[in-house]
Amino acid sequence: VQLQASGGGLVQSGGSLKLSCAASGTFFSINAMSWYRQAPGKQREWVAEIISGGSTIYADSVKGRFTISKDAAKNTLYLQMNSLKPEDTAVYYCKFAISSDSGSYELGYETTYWGQGTQVTVSS
Repeated sequence: VQLQASGGGLVQSGGSLKLSCAASGTFFSINAMSWYRQAPGKQREWVAEIISGGSTIYADSVKGRFTISKDAAKNTLYLQMNSLKPEDTAVYYCKFAISSDSGSYELGYETTYWGQGTQVTVSS
């Protein structure tokens, strides 16, 4: 399984970007999908998550500005980022929790996969 993240770039404060993360390979189920980010000199932090049922949760710092969504048919995760601020500047990573087969899924076994990261830079 591989995750390919894309959509990062340079944007002015107040602007918008939409990130994508697509999974490829053979697997049975994507159980949870999330976005993290890591700013220079800081630890990686959780941004948002969407679980298989469709429920979403957000970090307080992005609530109301970011929207996480998925296209299950395409095994793709999105992050629509609006009203961007300079403090949103970071490398954004996607993370998927995947069950490789039906047996693993029924037993609750899953493997965590990370995308390679995509740079988001917000200028003031």
